[in-house]
Amino acid sequence: MKPTDLAPPKAANLLHRASMLLQEIHGVDRFPIDVDAMAKGAAELFKWKDPITELTPISLLGFEGMLAANDDVSKWMIAYNDTLSSNGRIRFTKAHELGHYMLHRDRQEQFLCSKEDMLEWDGGKNIEAEADKFASHLLMPIDDFREQLNGDVNFDVFSNCAERYQVSLTAAVLKWLSYTEEKAVLIISKDGYMDWASSSNAAKKSGAYFKTKSNTIEIPQGTLASLSNEPEDRIGRGISAKKWFEYADSDADLTEMKIFSEQYDCTITLLLLPKYLDCWKPRVEA
Repeated sequence: MKPTDLAPPKAANLLHRASMLLQEIHGVDRFPIDVDAMAKGAAELFKWKDPITELTPISLLGFEGMLAANDDVSKWMIAYNDTLSSNGRIRFTKAHELGHYMLHRDRQEQFLCSKEDMLEWDGGKNIEAEADKFASHLLMPIDDFREQLNGDVNFDVFSNCAERYQVSLTAAVLKWLSYTEEKAVLIISKDGYMDWASSSNAAKKSGAYFKTKSNTIEIPQGTLASLSNEPEDRIGRGISAKKWFEYADSDADLTEMKIFSEQYDCTITLLLLPKYLDCWKPRVEA
Protein backbone atom coordinates (compact mmCIF):
# COMPACT_ATOMS: atom_id res chain seq x y z
CA MET A 1 0.00 0.00 0.00
CA LYS A 2 1.39 3.41 -1.01
CA PRO A 3 0.83 6.57 1.02
CA THR A 4 -0.67 8.27 -2.02
CA ASP A 5 -3.37 5.59 -2.14
CA LEU A 6 -4.80 6.82 1.15
CA ALA A 7 -7.32 9.62 1.59
CA PRO A 8 -7.03 11.44 4.97
CA PRO A 9 -10.14 9.84 6.56
CA LYS A 10 -9.24 6.35 5.33
CA ALA A 11 -5.67 6.63 6.58
CA ALA A 12 -6.86 7.78 9.99
CA ASN A 13 -9.50 5.04 10.16
CA LEU A 14 -6.94 2.33 9.40
CA LEU A 15 -4.81 3.48 12.31
CA HIS A 16 -7.90 3.62 14.49
CA ARG A 17 -8.79 0.00 13.83
CA ALA A 18 -5.34 -1.12 14.91
CA SER A 19 -5.50 1.13 17.96
CA MET A 20 -8.91 -0.17 18.99
CA LEU A 21 -7.65 -3.77 18.77
CA LEU A 22 -4.72 -2.98 21.05
CA GLN A 23 -7.00 -1.16 23.46
CA GLU A 24 -9.31 -4.17 23.67
CA ILE A 25 -6.36 -6.48 24.31
CA HIS A 26 -4.85 -4.28 27.02
CA GLY A 27 -8.11 -2.94 28.42
CA VAL A 28 -7.30 0.76 28.07
CA ASP A 29 -9.58 3.67 27.18
CA ARG A 30 -10.11 4.54 23.54
CA PHE A 31 -9.61 8.26 24.16
CA PRO A 32 -7.48 10.24 24.17
CA ILE A 33 -5.64 8.66 21.26
CA ASP A 34 -1.99 7.81 21.94
CA VAL A 35 -0.46 9.73 19.02
CA ASP A 36 3.14 8.78 19.84
CA ALA A 37 2.37 5.07 19.86
CA MET A 38 0.43 5.31 16.60
CA ALA A 39 3.23 7.25 14.92
CA LYS A 40 5.92 4.78 15.97
CA GLY A 41 3.76 1.78 15.06
CA ALA A 42 2.48 2.95 11.66
CA ALA A 43 5.38 1.54 9.61
CA GLU A 44 5.05 -1.92 11.15
CA LEU A 45 1.30 -1.88 10.63
CA PHE A 46 1.61 -1.12 6.91
CA LYS A 47 4.85 -3.06 6.34
CA TRP A 48 6.80 0.08 5.44
CA LYS A 49 10.59 0.17 5.83
CA ASP A 50 10.98 3.81 6.84
CA PRO A 51 9.53 4.13 10.36
CA ILE A 52 9.01 7.16 12.55
CA THR A 53 11.51 6.59 15.35
CA GLU A 54 11.37 9.83 17.30
CA LEU A 55 8.87 12.49 18.42
CA THR A 56 10.56 15.34 20.20
CA PRO A 57 10.38 19.06 21.06
CA ILE A 58 13.02 21.24 19.37
CA SER A 59 13.55 24.91 18.56
CA LEU A 60 11.54 25.62 15.40
CA LEU A 61 11.63 29.37 14.84
CA GLY A 62 8.43 30.40 13.06
CA PHE A 63 7.04 26.87 12.82
CA GLU A 64 4.77 24.67 14.92
CA GLY A 65 5.92 21.28 13.68
CA MET A 66 8.20 19.33 11.39
CA LEU A 67 8.44 15.93 9.75
CA ALA A 68 11.95 15.13 8.51
CA ALA A 69 13.80 12.09 7.16
CA ASN A 70 17.41 11.13 7.81
CA ASP A 71 20.00 11.26 5.02
CA ASP A 72 19.10 7.93 3.41
CA VAL A 73 15.38 8.30 4.12
CA SER A 74 15.35 5.11 6.17
CA LYS A 75 13.63 6.69 9.16
CA TRP A 76 11.67 9.80 10.10
CA MET A 77 11.38 12.21 13.00
CA ILE A 78 8.39 14.26 14.14
CA ALA A 79 9.29 17.46 15.96
CA TYR A 80 7.18 20.18 17.52
CA ASN A 81 8.08 23.68 18.66
CA ASP A 82 9.47 23.56 22.19
CA THR A 83 7.70 26.82 23.06
CA LEU A 84 4.25 25.23 22.70
CA SER A 85 2.69 25.04 26.14
CA SER A 86 -0.76 23.70 25.23
CA ASN A 87 -1.02 19.92 25.33
CA GLY A 88 -3.86 20.14 22.81
CA ARG A 89 -1.76 22.06 20.28
CA ILE A 90 1.17 19.69 20.77
CA ARG A 91 -1.04 16.65 20.16
CA PHE A 92 -2.65 18.17 17.06
CA THR A 93 0.78 19.16 15.70
CA LYS A 94 2.05 15.61 16.16
CA ALA A 95 -1.05 14.20 14.45
CA HIS A 96 -0.69 16.72 11.61
CA GLU A 97 2.92 15.63 10.99
CA LEU A 98 1.86 11.98 11.19
CA GLY A 99 -0.63 12.87 8.45
CA HIS A 100 2.23 14.09 6.25
CA TYR A 101 4.07 10.82 6.92
CA MET A 102 1.05 8.72 6.00
CA LEU A 103 0.00 10.74 2.96
CA HIS A 104 2.86 12.76 1.52
CA ARG A 105 6.29 11.43 2.41
CA ASP A 106 6.83 10.17 -1.15
CA ARG A 107 6.72 13.82 -2.32
CA GLN A 108 9.45 15.38 -0.18
CA GLU A 109 11.86 14.60 2.64
CA GLN A 110 11.03 17.47 4.99
CA PHE A 111 7.85 19.27 6.01
CA LEU A 112 7.96 22.52 8.00
CA CYS A 113 4.51 23.55 9.18
CA SER A 114 3.41 26.91 10.57
CA LYS A 115 0.60 27.84 12.92
CA GLU A 116 -1.45 28.82 9.86
CA ASP A 117 -0.90 25.36 8.35
CA MET A 118 -2.65 23.86 11.38
CA LEU A 119 -5.78 25.86 10.45
CA GLU A 120 -6.10 24.79 6.79
CA TRP A 121 -9.12 22.57 7.45
CA ASP A 122 -11.09 24.02 4.55
CA GLY A 123 -8.12 24.52 2.23
CA GLY A 124 -9.19 22.02 -0.42
CA LYS A 125 -6.68 19.38 -1.50
CA ASN A 126 -3.38 21.07 -0.62
CA ILE A 127 -1.16 18.94 1.58
CA GLU A 128 -1.61 21.07 4.71
CA ALA A 129 -5.39 20.78 4.50
CA GLU A 130 -5.06 17.02 4.02
CA ALA A 131 -2.77 16.73 7.04
CA ASP A 132 -5.26 18.74 9.11
CA LYS A 133 -8.15 16.52 8.01
CA PHE A 134 -6.11 13.45 8.89
CA ALA A 135 -5.31 14.83 12.36
CA SER A 136 -8.96 15.70 12.90
CA HIS A 137 -10.15 12.21 11.97
CA LEU A 138 -7.41 10.57 14.01
CA LEU A 139 -7.93 12.51 17.24
CA MET A 140 -11.70 13.06 16.99
CA PRO A 141 -13.44 10.28 15.02
CA ILE A 142 -16.67 11.59 13.54
CA ASP A 143 -18.91 8.86 14.97
CA ASP A 144 -17.78 9.47 18.53
CA PHE A 145 -17.69 13.25 18.12
CA ARG A 146 -21.32 13.42 16.98
CA GLU A 147 -22.39 11.46 20.05
CA GLN A 148 -20.82 14.03 22.36
CA LEU A 149 -22.90 16.95 21.07
CA ASN A 150 -26.44 15.55 21.34
CA GLY A 151 -27.81 18.60 19.52
CA ASP A 152 -26.32 21.16 21.92
CA VAL A 153 -23.86 23.72 20.54
CA ASN A 154 -22.05 25.96 23.01
CA PHE A 155 -18.58 26.41 24.48
CA ASP A 156 -19.33 24.16 27.45
CA VAL A 157 -20.06 21.25 25.10
CA PHE A 158 -16.98 21.96 22.98
CA SER A 159 -14.84 22.23 26.10
CA ASN A 160 -16.00 18.75 27.12
CA CYS A 161 -15.02 17.48 23.66
CA ALA A 162 -11.62 19.17 23.94
CA GLU A 163 -11.06 17.44 27.28
CA ARG A 164 -12.20 14.05 25.97
CA TYR A 165 -9.87 14.09 22.96
CA GLN A 166 -7.12 16.21 24.60
CA VAL A 167 -7.21 18.81 21.85
CA SER A 168 -7.62 22.58 21.93
CA LEU A 169 -11.04 24.19 22.14
CA THR A 170 -10.41 25.69 18.69
CA ALA A 171 -9.74 22.23 17.21
CA ALA A 172 -12.98 20.90 18.70
CA VAL A 173 -15.02 23.75 17.20
CA LEU A 174 -13.29 23.37 13.82
CA LYS A 175 -14.16 19.68 13.87
CA TRP A 176 -17.84 20.55 14.23
CA LEU A 177 -17.64 23.23 11.52
CA SER A 178 -16.13 20.68 9.12
CA TYR A 179 -19.30 18.58 8.97
CA THR A 180 -22.25 20.54 10.36
CA GLU A 181 -25.12 21.66 8.18
CA GLU A 182 -25.69 24.64 10.47
CA LYS A 183 -24.59 28.13 9.50
CA ALA A 184 -21.78 28.99 11.89
CA VAL A 185 -18.64 31.13 11.97
CA LEU A 186 -15.63 30.83 14.30
CA ILE A 187 -13.53 33.97 14.85
CA ILE A 188 -10.24 34.40 16.70
CA SER A 189 -9.43 38.04 17.49
CA LYS A 190 -6.78 40.08 19.27
CA ASP A 191 -6.80 43.75 20.24
CA GLY A 192 -10.08 44.38 18.48
CA TYR A 193 -9.10 42.84 15.13
CA MET A 194 -9.70 39.42 13.59
CA ASP A 195 -6.67 37.14 13.58
CA TRP A 196 -8.46 34.56 11.46
CA ALA A 197 -11.93 33.13 10.89
CA SER A 198 -13.48 29.91 9.60
CA SER A 199 -17.05 29.28 8.42
CA SER A 200 -19.07 26.11 7.95
CA ASN A 201 -19.93 25.26 4.35
CA ALA A 202 -23.53 26.34 4.87
CA ALA A 203 -22.40 29.71 6.24
CA LYS A 204 -20.00 30.30 3.36
CA LYS A 205 -22.72 29.53 0.83
CA SER A 206 -24.95 32.15 2.47
CA GLY A 207 -22.24 34.84 2.41
CA ALA A 208 -21.33 34.58 6.10
CA TYR A 209 -17.53 34.54 6.05
CA PHE A 210 -14.55 36.83 6.56
CA LYS A 211 -11.48 37.01 4.29
CA THR A 212 -8.90 37.46 7.01
CA LYS A 213 -5.88 36.24 5.03
CA SER A 214 -5.64 39.33 2.85
CA ASN A 215 -7.53 41.91 4.89
CA THR A 216 -7.41 43.69 8.24
CA ILE A 217 -10.89 43.34 9.69
CA GLU A 218 -11.99 45.13 12.83
CA ILE A 219 -14.39 43.51 15.29
CA PRO A 220 -17.72 45.34 14.83
CA GLN A 221 -18.76 47.66 17.61
CA GLY A 222 -21.76 46.58 19.66
CA THR A 223 -20.98 42.88 19.30
CA LEU A 224 -20.24 40.68 22.28
CA ALA A 225 -16.69 40.17 21.00
CA SER A 226 -16.06 43.92 21.12
CA LEU A 227 -16.93 44.23 24.82
CA SER A 228 -13.68 43.92 26.76
CA ASN A 229 -15.50 44.22 30.09
CA GLU A 230 -17.39 40.98 29.39
CA PRO A 231 -14.74 38.26 29.06
CA GLU A 232 -17.08 35.39 28.28
CA ASP A 233 -20.54 34.10 27.52
CA ARG A 234 -20.18 30.36 27.02
CA ILE A 235 -23.82 29.66 26.14
CA GLY A 236 -24.50 32.64 23.88
CA ARG A 237 -27.00 35.45 23.51
CA GLY A 238 -29.08 36.91 20.72
CA ILE A 239 -27.66 39.84 18.75
CA SER A 240 -28.66 41.61 15.55
CA ALA A 241 -27.12 39.82 12.58
CA LYS A 242 -26.44 43.18 10.91
CA LYS A 243 -23.84 44.00 13.55
CA TRP A 244 -21.68 41.27 12.02
CA PHE A 245 -23.03 41.11 8.46
CA GLU A 246 -24.14 44.42 6.97
CA TYR A 247 -26.30 42.82 4.27
CA ALA A 248 -28.27 40.57 6.65
CA ASP A 249 -31.96 41.25 7.18
CA SER A 250 -32.47 44.09 9.64
CA ASP A 251 -34.85 42.04 11.80
CA ALA A 252 -32.70 38.88 11.91
CA ASP A 253 -30.83 37.81 15.04
CA LEU A 254 -27.96 35.39 15.45
CA THR A 255 -26.49 33.77 18.57
CA GLU A 256 -23.06 34.99 19.63
CA MET A 257 -20.90 33.37 22.29
CA LYS A 258 -17.32 34.06 23.30
CA ILE A 259 -14.55 33.20 25.71
CA PHE A 260 -11.17 34.79 26.36
CA SER A 261 -7.99 32.69 26.29
CA GLU A 262 -5.47 34.12 28.73
CA GLN A 263 -2.86 31.61 27.55
CA TYR A 264 -2.91 32.97 23.99
CA ASP A 265 -4.27 36.46 24.74
CA CYS A 266 -7.10 36.13 22.24
CA THR A 267 -10.89 36.12 22.11
CA ILE A 268 -12.68 33.09 20.64
CA THR A 269 -16.10 33.90 19.21
CA LEU A 270 -18.69 31.58 17.69
CA LEU A 271 -21.64 32.88 15.68
CA LEU A 272 -24.67 30.66 15.08
CA LEU A 273 -26.90 31.96 12.26
CA PRO A 274 -30.54 31.12 11.53
CA LYS A 275 -30.92 28.61 8.71
CA TYR A 276 -32.96 31.06 6.62
CA LEU A 277 -30.44 33.91 6.89
CA ASP A 278 -28.47 35.08 3.83
CA CYS A 279 -25.73 37.68 4.07
CA TRP A 280 -25.01 38.46 0.41
CA LYS A 281 -24.89 41.98 -0.93
CA PRO A 282 -28.28 42.75 -2.52
CA ARG A 283 -28.30 42.70 -6.31
CA VAL A 284 -28.72 46.02 -8.08
CA GLU A 285 -31.59 45.89 -10.54
CA ALA A 286 -30.73 46.96 -14.08
